[in-house]
Amino acid sequence: MQIPHDTRRALDVVVALVNTAAEPDQPDGLADIAALRAFVQEHAISDVGELGARDLSGVRTVRGKFAQVFAAPTSRAASALINELVATAGTTPQLTDHDGYDWHVHYFAPGASVGDHLAADGGMALAFIVVSGEQERLRRCEAPDCRRAFVDLSRNRSRRYCDSRTCGNRLHVAAYRARRKGADSHPEGAGSEQVEIVHGGEQQQ
Repeated sequence: MQIPHDTRRALDVVVALVNTAAEPDQPDGLADIAALRAFVQEHAISDVGELGARDLSGVRTVRGKFAQVFAAPTSRAASALINELVATAGTTPQLTDHDGYDWHVHYFAPGASVGDHLAADGGMALAFIVVSGEQERLRRCEAPDCRRAFVDLSRNRSRRYCDSRTCGNRLHVAAYRARRKGADSHPEGAGSEQVEIVHGGEQQQ
């Protein structure tokens, strides 16, 4: 799937933001203003001024809305959520070539809060996915102990795990060991078998 550079970058930020949410085995990645500041710096979010408690609350709210888009059962439901996001953010498209980047579109209004910034740019990136008929690419990791979000950009929409080299391989190794254990219990039916390793969403023997 071909995605413009600025849209791809906005999607990366959306995924990173959704994955800061607290989980049973993971604390909230946006626990305080310092954590929000670190997130802004890590993802090079432009035009962000001094951050405060209102910004932290606003970004957490946007994070929850993004998570709802990933969980939306239909494109109509996803569209309603996205429309609310971009409308509330006061989306104002404008061309820019800041910081050495070629011309691209920013959707947040000048002087927007960081929450509105993320809602506008992230919401429009998610809109691109829905309009392209590719909502099913907005996924959660299928590993039973991991629910991290990701955007499946594989050609045949076959990616199942947030990271094939961790969650994917870990599950395939576990399945292989379980099969070997079963084979050891019934040696007469055992045959040669190799573990399946996942590379880029595809399985290899």
